[in-house]
Amino acid sequence: MNENITKRNELLSQKVIEGLKSRNMTGYFAATKEDAKRKALELIPEKSSVTMGGAMSAHEIGLVDALKGGDYNFIDRDAMEDKRAAMLAAYDADYFIAGANAMTDDGIIVNIDGNANRVSAIAQGPRHVIFIVGMNKICDDLDGAMKRARNVAAPINAQRFGLSTPCARTGKCMDCKVPDTICCQFLITRFSRHEGRIFVILVDDSLGF
Repeated sequence: MNENITKRNELLSQKVIEGLKSRNMTGYFAATKEDAKRKALELIPEKSSVTMGGAMSAHEIGLVDALKGGDYNFIDRDAMEDKRAAMLAAYDADYFIAGANAMTDDGIIVNIDGNANRVSAIAQGPRHVIFIVGMNKICDDLDGAMKRARNVAAPINAQRFGLSTPCARTGKCMDCKVPDTICCQFLITRFSRHEGRIFVILVDDSLGF
């Protein structure tokens, strides 16, 4: 990472972390992917039950492999034949690992979902939620975060899953209502009623989509 970009990200992360604190959430800044993985594992006690949504950022920092190989009860949705059972098990997990489609620089987190298993678990159920967020996801305000989620994250994910949506063809949100749409539920996390539930690890890197 260019040292000028790193300095900018360090300064911006301080604002984001203060914003999260004002919203009853806890933020950390990790200078590298390895630092981000280390911080996440510090937050998760061994023997804990852990699961996740489709958080590419967690894969990219090596957290998923570490959880699978460590002394954790990792509920691996991809390895389970009964996907519904895996999704339901997430609501009683000790820790839920998530990414963010976008964040504001004052700590509001935006996520879009198709089946709602991810956003519903973020909103309620798991005892703790840990977000892994690259600094590329930080936006100036909620309007910018929504635009990023709809016009960057959603089209890329639609293409990644091979879905037949207008955004997969055009690269931008068309506000569609087709069966394949992944923009079914929008979750804006602006405050955590439960102190100590939501943690955000900001990573000085470009992660996810």
